[in-house]
This record gives sequence, C-alpha cells and structure tokens, in this order.
Amino acid sequence: MTPLFLPPRLRAPLEALAQRLDALPPLPARWQALQGPQARMAGWLRRLPSRPPSQVLAVLLNRGLWPQLPEELQQGLVGRVITLEVSDLGWRLRLRGRADGFEAAGDSAEAALRIAARAAGWWRLARGLDDPDRLFFDRVLVMEGDTELGLLLKNSLDALGPIWPVKPAGSGTPGRARV
Repeated sequence: MTPLFLPPRLRAPLEALAQRLDALPPLPARWQALQGPQARMAGWLRRLPSRPPSQVLAVLLNRGLWPQLPEELQQGLVGRVITLEVSDLGWRLRLRGRADGFEAAGDSAEAALRIAARAAGWWRLARGLDDPDRLFFDRVLVMEGDTELGLLLKNSLDALGPIWPVKPAGSGTPGRARV
C-alpha cells in the first residue's frame, strides 16, 4: 500500500524524514518512565475533545484506505466505533464506520474496539518495521473489545501491507523491512 493520502509534492521530503525516524534507536527504558514534559503534554491532550483530530483522520482514511478494504470489513464497521490511542502522548482518535467510509465518533459513543500503543509502536506498525502479531504478543499493541472485529480488521490490514512502507536503500519501490 502506498500513502495515497499524501500530496505528491510532500511525498519525497516526508519519505526522507520517515527514513531518519526509522533509524532512530528506541528510548532507553528509564527515559520512557520519566514524568517530564511528555507526561504533562499527554495529560493536556487527554482533556481535549477527540472529534477534530478524528475528523482529519477519517478524511485521510476515507481517501487512502477505505476503498482498499474488503467489503466484509466495510460492512462489519458500519455503525461501530473504533478508538485508536497513542498512549504515551495521551492522544485518542475515535472513528465510526459508515456505509461510505469513516466519520469522527466523538467522545460519548461506546467503542466496539480499542487499539492502543505508544507512538513508536504505531510508527513501526505503519511503516511495516514489525509484524502486528509480534507487537501484540510483546504487549506493544493492545486490543480490547470485539475480538472478531479486531481479527477481521487486523487480517484485512495485514493483507494490504504497511500504510507507509519502508523503501529499501537504493530502490525506488517500497518494500517491507525485516527486523
């Protein structure tokens, strides 16, 4: 899958930035536990409504991902709310499936499925740097709620490949990096 939602003029500079981020080592465990500026920012973000960033994500996913999803998954998502959380940043996105794509769900709707990970886990998942099963079993990625919907979503996304695949060095074609 290619990042269809990116305007062509932004793809090259964002790909260069993404490759630099891919090369960063993970934060030491003791740094991840520090309660500094990141924790204060996360506390602030948790208090904000989820609708505005959820609406932006819905537009991007409707343009780039929804048309590629199998019909079975599209139908399974109709009327269901999925919460995506970036746990270390306190950021949550809530999407409701409709017949023609996603919409922002708002904070009051009950989620059928909650998927949470730290920012680094989401990044590795989107880039295809780690297998989703490995992230799940290593407890980097947490799924709660409707197990059947979660497995259908996971298997469908696995079949499509990473959202923003890593390009092999010296190659113009995207590929999946092995770690």
